[in-house]
Amino acid sequence: MKEHQMLGYIPDHTFIHKLNATTKLLFFILLSVACMTTYDTRFLFFMSVCSLVLFKLSHIRLRQVSFVLRFIAFFSLLNLVAVYLFSPEYGVSLYHSKTVIFEGIGRYSLTQEQLFYEFNLVLKYFSTIPLALLFILTTNPSELAASLNKIGVSYKISYAVALAMRYIPDIQEDFFNISQAQQARGYEMSKKASLSKRIKGTAQIIMPLIFSSLDRIETISTAMELRRFGQKKKRTWYASKSLQPKDFAVLAIGIGLTIISFSLFYVNGGRFYNPFH
Repeated sequence: MKEHQMLGYIPDHTFIHKLNATTKLLFFILLSVACMTTYDTRFLFFMSVCSLVLFKLSHIRLRQVSFVLRFIAFFSLLNLVAVYLFSPEYGVSLYHSKTVIFEGIGRYSLTQEQLFYEFNLVLKYFSTIPLALLFILTTNPSELAASLNKIGVSYKISYAVALAMRYIPDIQEDFFNISQAQQARGYEMSKKASLSKRIKGTAQIIMPLIFSSLDRIETISTAMELRRFGQKKKRTWYASKSLQPKDFAVLAIGIGLTIISFSLFYVNGGRFYNPFH
């Protein structure tokens, strides 16, 4: 299953895995806000490098998340193309200059300003996507539920989030098992088959996967109801862990980087770093 796992908790003993789930959650939120609100290329490049280094230190192999990365890369590229098609001179209006690289048809000219703006978008992807994957892949769902409840989220919602994260690998395993069963019956769905045939085969798996998922959801909800889940206003957590000095250090780094991000608004006179002036 690990060879085909796309998204789910992967146990390990790295520094990142040992951090408190609350720390990782708050660190991810802080840096996501910091990276999403600023368009300072220097800060985004620094955060991109840091995110990739952290991903490397987590010992997560690319083949374990290769499908997710390809999926994200496809839609990221689609977004970049859509930005240019719908607003090819948005960068020009942002940076108040126009340096044409290639003269196109009508307003569809290629400018340095537009390329620079879309380069910033790419840096945003590299800054935040590895952090999101790190959070999902290195955080025990039970610890996450306890962490969410600790910062004020209802324990019912916290438990639902934990169940959803635990359920993702199960759905992937069911999908893989149904796919293998289909291929054992002679229906080719591997890379040897054409793209249209693989899409058709995947569509045929969706219905049995949905029905099996509904059965599992009903079983879990019935079991929780029989155990009187949700009858009390509070609950204790078996997987709850207290914050350690290393957690406070990581949180301090996250707060510091967020402060730097917002301070760049004053330095740049706004959200955007403008190298064209």
